[in-house]
Amino acid sequence: MDMQELKQLIYRGEKVDVECKKAENSVPRSIYESYSAFANTIGGYIILGVLEDKSKKLPEERFIIQGIQNPEKQKEDFWNTINGSKVNVNILKDEDVSIVEEGNKRLIVIKVPRADYKLRPIYVGENPYKGTYKRNNEGDYHATEYEVRGMIRDQNSEGNDGMILEYYTMSDIDKETLRKYRQIFEIRNDGHVWNALDNKAFLEKLGGYRKNRSDGKEGLTLAGLMMFGTGLAIRDEFDNIFMDYRNESEATMDIRWNDRITYDGTWENNLFNFFIKVTPKLTEDLKKPFKLEGIQRIDETPIHKAVREAFVNLIIHADYLMDAGVLKIIRRSDSFEFTNPGILKLPLEDIYRGGNSKSRNPHMQTMLRMVGFGDNAGSGFPSILSAWKEEGWVEPELIEDTNLNQVTLVLKMVAENNDGNVIENVIENVIENVIDISEKKMKELIPEYSKKKVAKATNILKLISENPQISIDELRTALDVTDRTISRYISELKEHKIIERIGSDNGGMWKMNNIQV
Repeated sequence: MDMQELKQLIYRGEKVDVECKKAENSVPRSIYESYSAFANTIGGYIILGVLEDKSKKLPEERFIIQGIQNPEKQKEDFWNTINGSKVNVNILKDEDVSIVEEGNKRLIVIKVPRADYKLRPIYVGENPYKGTYKRNNEGDYHATEYEVRGMIRDQNSEGNDGMILEYYTMSDIDKETLRKYRQIFEIRNDGHVWNALDNKAFLEKLGGYRKNRSDGKEGLTLAGLMMFGTGLAIRDEFDNIFMDYRNESEATMDIRWNDRITYDGTWENNLFNFFIKVTPKLTEDLKKPFKLEGIQRIDETPIHKAVREAFVNLIIHADYLMDAGVLKIIRRSDSFEFTNPGILKLPLEDIYRGGNSKSRNPHMQTMLRMVGFGDNAGSGFPSILSAWKEEGWVEPELIEDTNLNQVTLVLKMVAENNDGNVIENVIENVIENVIDISEKKMKELIPEYSKKKVAKATNILKLISENPQISIDELRTALDVTDRTISRYISELKEHKIIERIGSDNGGMWKMNNIQV
């Protein structure tokens, strides 16, 4: 990084990944708190030799590059301290600390990577509960006890969901939920030796029930209770966790959602029931092709599988031991959102690359995989990316909120143009107000149209101009015509180059072409 690049970074202002410090003659003591905060959050840059004048607003005036008189000494002092007992672990390499200079201005830049989940928390001093920091846009802050415990839990290579829950027994399992699961299991695994086992032994094989050999304690595991437990037992142990599905595809100012599944006392709110109830609703509006494999109809697409995979990921990566958290799924007309408690264990680039899965709940992952849900380890997220790319939609976005300690996967069914940019507005080169296009003008565009057809076509353009993402089914319903009729109108409007479709039928947009009044 040269000084020009560094100035661009500085003048962005202090953010979640940038911290500036004065450091005139010595290494600031607060630098180690920032080191801890960056390592425990998303990584970032600590820049020494920059004075912040908080009375100024413009970044160029607020951040004053003063430089350091003795950067070599400060660099040496920093290395001596961080390699000592000041922090529990040094995760920096030699190339992560550098001196950048221009003229007589010399700065020290420390690039702190995000710490591996097996090393977090990175803390100052000897007590992780007192010396662990995290980062937000306002600066460094002490991590809460729950956040520290979450980092310590994540160090466990065997995940979180195998822990035995004291005093929880088979009586806390909802028999109907387990019966439904076993029925699907038997269909998917005909002749499997586990089919002959009683419920307790069956759960033991899946990791839902366990006995600790060292002390003899036994009982339901976190996975067993959360997946198959009674709602009451789950709420007794995990009253911090809330399951919520909302369909907002037809939301208005007056109606926030048109369908919702959350705890209402009518169903045992365990994870398997939530999964079975919500999954069909997520995919019911997705287009299904007619395809035969032999004599069997195959009526789902890679998009159906990708949406289910996203749901599986929500369950297996959630941290159910956080102080508060919502497993939230929102279905909108053009997107899906899946939110779970817990930050990412792996860096974003590793997740997008695939091939390496570190779920918090490997037993839940096995339970779902054994009944046909969820890809093999490490291939799930890439399969979602592949399905979306095949449709020409914008790349799925994985958003980590390290303040709320949650992750959201956003799957937009929105077309992407050739430059890789989202087509936010496809109504280009169109008259100022297409809604008011006259029937006289429509007659000029398609002279062979009767008066009745002109009126129908004008209404189609009005609906498209109001909502470029409107589907053919929605147009048919709004105009109260048959499938054949709406298809004929759309075809004729396309033939006359009045409209065109950008992207796929499911998720693309309409564009209206050069209509002049």
